[in-house]
Amino acid sequence: MDNLSPEGTPLASGPLTRAVLEIDEYASGLGWDQPARLFALVDTERLRTEEPGLAGQLGLDQQPDGDRGTSFTPVEQDEIPADAPLDEFLGTIAWPEAVDGCAVTVERLMLPPSAEAAVPEDLDDDQLARWVAEHPERSEVRMTVAVLRGGERESALRLREKDSPTEVLTGADLVPGLAEALAATFEE
Repeated sequence: MDNLSPEGTPLASGPLTRAVLEIDEYASGLGWDQPARLFALVDTERLRTEEPGLAGQLGLDQQPDGDRGTSFTPVEQDEIPADAPLDEFLGTIAWPEAVDGCAVTVERLMLPPSAEAAVPEDLDDDQLARWVAEHPERSEVRMTVAVLRGGERESALRLREKDSPTEVLTGADLVPGLAEALAATFEE
């Protein structure tokens, strides 16, 4: 792939895609088998203006003026409680006006569509999780999903077996359920 930045990450056209890929790269640097992580997305220029101390801590004051444009700075939030289902936890969040969007990165096991037809119907959630974890065609995937207050969405998927910056799939509708849960955090 020729569309790589000097750091080796894929070039992204829009600010939300760049933020999602930045979060994906950050999560990749932490390795696999990590807990879910939640991020607030803040307009970078507004952050520089309204919170110069924080911008300095994040290294945003080192960026040349010519590189400034619309961008979002991901700010990692407190750890997501391990004992709470992600969708229930997201239901407890409300963002202040200064937050333009939010993102989450989470690891899951996935099955190919061909295996989904073989899922036994009488399994509870724990049994289903065990069944998927033992399935020979399972894949581990890291999903990074972001939404903006105005409704724009973006996602990045990285398979553990193809763990490379050039093997990250992006798209607005890759994980619609998680995007909907994130969008709900902005509803009044």
